[in-house]
Formats: sequence, C-alpha cells, structure tokens
Amino acid sequence: MTVELKMLALSVVLGLVQIVLSAQSKNLQHGYRWAAGPRDEPRPPLEGLAGRLERALTNFLETFPLFAAAVLMAQAMGVHNWMTEWGAQLYFWGRVVYLPLYAFGVVLVRSLVWNVATAGIMLILIALAL
Repeated sequence: MTVELKMLALSVVLGLVQIVLSAQSKNLQHGYRWAAGPRDEPRPPLEGLAGRLERALTNFLETFPLFAAAVLMAQAMGVHNWMTEWGAQLYFWGRVVYLPLYAFGVVLVRSLVWNVATAGIMLILIALAL
C-alpha cells in the first residue's frame, strides 16, 4: 500500500473518530432521550465544545472528499512521487492537529494548520498536473 493510500485510510479513521466525538458531545448537550427519539422538536444551537466539535466535523467533511479524489486520481494515473507523498501526509497530520485546536478554541494557529492541510491537497493536484 502506498503512503498516499495509508494516509487516505487513516483519514477515514479520523473522520469516524470525529463523527463519534461530535455525536457524543451533542448527545450530552441535548440528552440521550432526544438522541434516541425522532428528533422532531427543535433544539437550541450547540454551544461550547459540542458546537466546536460539530463545526470541526463539518470542516473535515468539506475537505475530505477533495483529498480522497486527489489521492485516488493519483493512484489511477500512476502518479506517485515526493509531492503526492508529502501532500497526503500534510493533509492527514494537518487534520489531526486541527481537531484539538478547534475543540479547544485555539484561534489563528488553527487557521494556519488548516492551510497546511489544504496545501497538502494542492500539492497532490500539482503533481497530477505536471
């Protein structure tokens, strides 16, 4: 398995971890009775950690399909070089670092880390274009 595919697989695991963390924090805030029910009644917006975990998950879900597509295109085209390897690792490790930064409300640094992860996707796309 290539480095790029390993990072893709680890990113899937990271996504699942984020889904569980977000869901559990939402359940703690709204109650498990609400979570087990049909969720028909409106609830106030999530606050604090639960809100930040939900927004971090949303952000992950916005970038992950782009990363997955870039990695899979590279694999399909047989493009495997330092740019694709570094790009995949930058994305994954950037997203790993991004999660606790967002969860704990760290400003500015979180945005810089988001840029690192996004640069990883761009690096893979550049490798595909060359």
